[in-house]
Amino acid sequence: MDVLSDIAVFAQVVESGSFTAAAERLSLSKSVVSKYVTRLENHLGARLFNRTTRRLSLTEVGRTFYERSRVGLREIEEAEAEVSVSYTHLTLPTT
Repeated sequence: MDVLSDIAVFAQVVESGSFTAAAERLSLSKSVVSKYVTRLENHLGARLFNRTTRRLSLTEVGRTFYERSRVGLREIEEAEAEVSVSYTHLTLPTT
């Protein structure tokens, strides 16, 4: 299980405001996005969203988890950017 991917998809749902919008932004189907979030909820043992046919909102646990995980995701994005910049200055050996 790739929990980091599940967290990233969860964050995208929060930031997009819906499963449909997140799916579009991630180029995934809505059902795949839903599976990622469900898998994360099962992993955590907690419901992250209140879902109705008309409304999606974070639970209190979901809000806290999003706030904490978003910081970690930002740190990972920054680390990736730093590595990418470093590697663009290196010449990799060819085989």
